[in-house]
Amino acid sequence: MTTSAPIRLSLALFVLLAAAVCSSPALASYHWPVKPFDREHPIRGSFGDPRTVFFGPPTQDTLLHGEGDFQFHFGVDISAPNGTPVYPVRSGLVTRVTDEEIDVAGADGVAFQYWHLRAAVRSGERVTAYATVLGRIMKPCGHVHLTELDNGIIVNPLQRGHLSPYTDRTKPSVTAIRVRRAGRLVDLEATAQDMPSTPVPGVWHDLPVTPALLEWRLVDATGRDVVPTRVVYDVRTHLPAPSTFWSVYARGTHQNMTTFTHFYAFRQPGVYLFRLGDLALRPGTYRVIVTAVDIRGNHGSREQQVVVD
Repeated sequence: MTTSAPIRLSLALFVLLAAAVCSSPALASYHWPVKPFDREHPIRGSFGDPRTVFFGPPTQDTLLHGEGDFQFHFGVDISAPNGTPVYPVRSGLVTRVTDEEIDVAGADGVAFQYWHLRAAVRSGERVTAYATVLGRIMKPCGHVHLTELDNGIIVNPLQRGHLSPYTDRTKPSVTAIRVRRAGRLVDLEATAQDMPSTPVPGVWHDLPVTPALLEWRLVDATGRDVVPTRVVYDVRTHLPAPSTFWSVYARGTHQNMTTFTHFYAFRQPGVYLFRLGDLALRPGTYRVIVTAVDIRGNHGSREQQVVVD
């Protein structure tokens, strides 16, 4: 396949691409890799979501203690029917093609990975944004995974100035705060989630994603800060280090429809449990306040009383 022949674009698409090229470098947004390019599509897996494959039976003991493959989601999952053609969001050079992954590098140090595709291009081929078909979504994936890299560093495609148009009006929630006390030692964990802004069709409908930011603070009975605001989790721009997975997430965390050795938890929603920390507190009454924030600043909070005898 070659892209050297003239390509005829519709006037609307030409204006759209010209606007992207003429925008300032700091806000050089790009559009969606599936048609229509200038319309928002459902995202069923968010940046930083836990990706969990457990080596063991589907039991609580496996969730709390089992070994496995655990990582932060290094992109976004864009929902689309199997067989949907996927296009590059930036022109560039195909640098890698595998059974389901295609990498395209641009001249400015920005590269993109497209996963879960049956390839229609070869490594070394030059491709044109919104014109070259990279491949088609493989059955039964039902989505294309998009990763953006800036000079080799994975970045969040949903931050402003990147994947566009993207809106988010859903408010994340802190669904529970767990307090474990052992004398003056207090161990704190919180469960938080968000919902996709655009409803996801099919069996992934109503399954949660993680917020982009989780922070907490502790105040005494007068409202004075005992522990000023601490950030537990922040994927608004980049991912945490892979080695910190079980320092950020607490045991009991698992992804939507998580996988065990011989079991797939079909339709089971994920649980996102975050480690807040261990505190040694003087006797008294306190309030822990946890706030979850999404990539567009929508937020939800929850608080719980903590009594240390």
